[in-house]
Amino acid sequence: MAPRSALIGGTTAALLLLTTACGSGEEAGGGTATEGGTAKVAAVIKGLDNPFFQSMQQGIEEQAKTAGVQTTVQAAASITDTTGQADKLSGLAGQDYSCYIVNPISGTNLVQGLAQLAAKKKTIVNIDSPVEAAAAKAANASPATYIGTNNVSAGSKAGEQMLTLLPDGGKVAAIGGIAGDVTSGARIEGFTQATTGKLELVQTVAANWERQEALTQATNIMRAQPDLKGFFVANDDMGLGVARAVASAGKTGQIKIISVDGIKDALEAVKAGQVDAVVAQYPWAIGQMGMEACQAAAKGAQLPANVEAPVEVVTKENADAAIAATPKPFGEYADPFKALLS
Repeated sequence: MAPRSALIGGTTAALLLLTTACGSGEEAGGGTATEGGTAKVAAVIKGLDNPFFQSMQQGIEEQAKTAGVQTTVQAAASITDTTGQADKLSGLAGQDYSCYIVNPISGTNLVQGLAQLAAKKKTIVNIDSPVEAAAAKAANASPATYIGTNNVSAGSKAGEQMLTLLPDGGKVAAIGGIAGDVTSGARIEGFTQATTGKLELVQTVAANWERQEALTQATNIMRAQPDLKGFFVANDDMGLGVARAVASAGKTGQIKIISVDGIKDALEAVKAGQVDAVVAQYPWAIGQMGMEACQAAAKGAQLPANVEAPVEVVTKENADAAIAATPKPFGEYADPFKALLS
């Protein structure tokens, strides 16, 4: 995994630049070819091999159906298929969509396609994983809006919850996604900020967002750290792998596990006591708001540069409410696009 200082610096810079992205006026990336008319939307998201992105697709398509918006959603073959995802966007860029929702696998893999869109004054709506702001600016393709989880905050919430589970301190480990990934780095950054001086972070490893790899990494860490007290895991799919490793070691409940995402299997695992908490983000809501942003842009609205998606901490106490509501949030949340559509 890349050094934490590099991840933190890159994440912070990217987010600072991203919040200055242009609105939906006539600047590159924010143009509205059908301003005052009806949106026609193309979305390119990450691989549907992960249920998180299946929920995102559902949010996009349900909002499109409700609004009567013609929409195409294409996904990468897998969560690591950067080239294939870029090819899908380039193919759609040559068609007559007015607004493009993009959920890039990496900060830069879609920049070439985004440059094509910017040259045609198409609206770009960036969701979930940020386009690297410096690369987008260099391509004159800054998104009109970014909608996603504040991943530093999500990691911080996980850290605060871990402190309630381990009030006497102890050793913990962090398992991230792909080495150098902005989202993973931000979550680990937030967890570290919340727990520094209170818990001992003994190891941080990358498990490539894969459940089996996370199981293997967790098993190795437990062997090396027999007095380990907790795992922070950067997504639920990996968290479920960690839970299997902990169960195989006969330490369920003894070694605390907190992951981030909010997929239904993880919520069920919290209810069953196999995972101690999940910081649930809501890809359904992210997808829905992405579609609403395209609708608002078609009406000529000025889009907010940065919109935080809802996040909720799910424990055994509120797991039933979270499961009943999934894939939607079980609490209220701010949606600035609704006001723009009224």
